[in-house]
Amino acid sequence: MSGAGLEVLSAGPLTTVQDLGRPGHAPWGVGRSGAADRRSLRLANRLVGNAVEAAGLEVLLGGLELRPDRDVVIALTGARCAATIGGRAADHNTVLRVPAGSVLRLGTASAGLRTYVAVRGGIDVPPVLGSRSYDVLSGLGPPVLAAGTVLAVGAPPARFPCVDMAPVPDPPAGPVRLRVMSGPHDDWFTGDALGLLERTAWTVTTASDRIGMRLAGAELARARSTELPSAGVVRGALQVTPAGQPTLFMSDHPLTGGYPVIAVVVDVDVDRAAQVRPGQDL
Repeated sequence: MSGAGLEVLSAGPLTTVQDLGRPGHAPWGVGRSGAADRRSLRLANRLVGNAVEAAGLEVLLGGLELRPDRDVVIALTGARCAATIGGRAADHNTVLRVPAGSVLRLGTASAGLRTYVAVRGGIDVPPVLGSRSYDVLSGLGPPVLAAGTVLAVGAPPARFPCVDMAPVPDPPAGPVRLRVMSGPHDDWFTGDALGLLERTAWTVTTASDRIGMRLAGAELARARSTELPSAGVVRGALQVTPAGQPTLFMSDHPLTGGYPVIAVVVDVDVDRAAQVRPGQDL
């Protein structure tokens, strides 16, 4: 079925269209962006038989309400929330049918931060530089969803879903461990700074978003007082401010930074970080 539309009745705190981003444009000052938790978006797309790069919805802390004008097949992954379809409970990590005119409602997420909604056929908004992702830093991509938005759904793929559920664990509510690689500027810090980064707990602050996750904990003291020339940074970089507190760069990070990067989080673990709430420890 093609030509289906999804009417947004409520968009919750923040719902955006995301795919796997627009790689290859950094030399022109355009960041990759894309889903903060790419693993969950890929899983949702696989469940409904889409290509893994198809565009879906990234929902921050629930609150989304959608009503399709035709029957659609969807999957919910990532942060688990109390979901209903036409008033009946709907599970996560499984294939779901939403009849035309029924309302899909996502309650507040009980664990994790971001829920992904994949629709068989994908969200069919016009791409910008090859991607349908919204970048909150640059403003590129389709606008943030709001009540009254109607989203087109693409033509369904030829293949059908091959599984009806995926037994994956929910994002943890307690401390989360992330793996890091030291450098490239770990020599800008005192000898015990890298050990402090690895051994002590870091609390995610409320000043966190798709651009960066601000962390609070022990001071990572510098060994040098000179200024570092601005340099390119990547997703997962842990840049340390003059106050000695690190910021983990997320999907919509700036392309350059002027503070030393003490370490870089392993790429696949940045997906896990995207599900950590303010107040949780790393």
